[in-house]
Amino acid sequence: MSDKLPPSEIIPAISNAMTAGTLLPADVEAAHRDFLAAATSENTRLTYRSAIRHFLAWGGILPADENAVIRYLLAHASSLNARTLALRLTALSQWHLYQGFADPAGTPTVRKTLKGIGRTHGRPKKQAKALPIEDLEKIIVKLDSVDTLKAKRDSALLQLGFFGGFRRSELAGLQVSDLAWEPDGLIVTLQRSKTDQQGQGIVKAIPYGAGPCCPATALRGWLETAGIGDGAVFRSINKWAMLGEHAIHPASINAILADCASMAGLDYVPDLSSHSLRRGMATSAYRAGADFRDIKRQGGWRHDGTVQGYIEEAGRFQENAAGHLLRKRTS
Repeated sequence: MSDKLPPSEIIPAISNAMTAGTLLPADVEAAHRDFLAAATSENTRLTYRSAIRHFLAWGGILPADENAVIRYLLAHASSLNARTLALRLTALSQWHLYQGFADPAGTPTVRKTLKGIGRTHGRPKKQAKALPIEDLEKIIVKLDSVDTLKAKRDSALLQLGFFGGFRRSELAGLQVSDLAWEPDGLIVTLQRSKTDQQGQGIVKAIPYGAGPCCPATALRGWLETAGIGDGAVFRSINKWAMLGEHAIHPASINAILADCASMAGLDYVPDLSSHSLRRGMATSAYRAGADFRDIKRQGGWRHDGTVQGYIEEAGRFQENAAGHLLRKRTS
């Protein structure tokens, strides 16, 4: 059943079959597997599968025991950071629990070993550098001067990603049906997001702008030039400038931003990633006077601490105790 019906039709189909008395146990099991799979996002499942493959490639055997997990941690203690190892342990735990085996990765000894690795080999997490709005404007001006199909796509993509505070998966997954133009700007309705796994929908408003950046205008121009009336908003373009039918891969947004930043002459390209757009929106908005609530809502962040971190980053020099002292001495 699950191979033929979309998830939204599984429950009605089961209900009808139960009423008719034709439901087979295999159908119930298939539906149950579908719902269990839906409880975890696709990105998380991919991450877990990768972690399990890494464990097996090292020489691990499933089901594993505590001793094997500890040896796995020790083998990678100096090459993988503690955060990565913690994720690998979570994947191993999930595999054993869902297969009905005892969890060898959640024992006190394993957790204490991981904590010790973190204290011994721990290092700060590398963060993508925030792209300030001034540098985004440099990129957009450069793209406008090129005037190619790819330049129009990249301009619309980067502007929408920045001002909407979108994740790369959200940008790549946008459909024309998610867009609505209003007198004041663009309304984007995300059907599903990292912070909205239940599919309730997240609505973001992108006002019209003046100056080099206007994401709503750039997006409309891209769609009209590319002749896109439905389906994926952002699509691949090959080296012969031919438009593809399928959506771009989320990972390709990193390369697009790096290429455009290089064209604009930015000197910190290696420190940029797609997350630089979200961080840049938050830090630039705070410097421009936006309040905490509005920044959090536009970026779709769940945790106040994440937004507070961006705000503190934006005000490192302005809201600085040493700065007050130095400015006073100078005056």
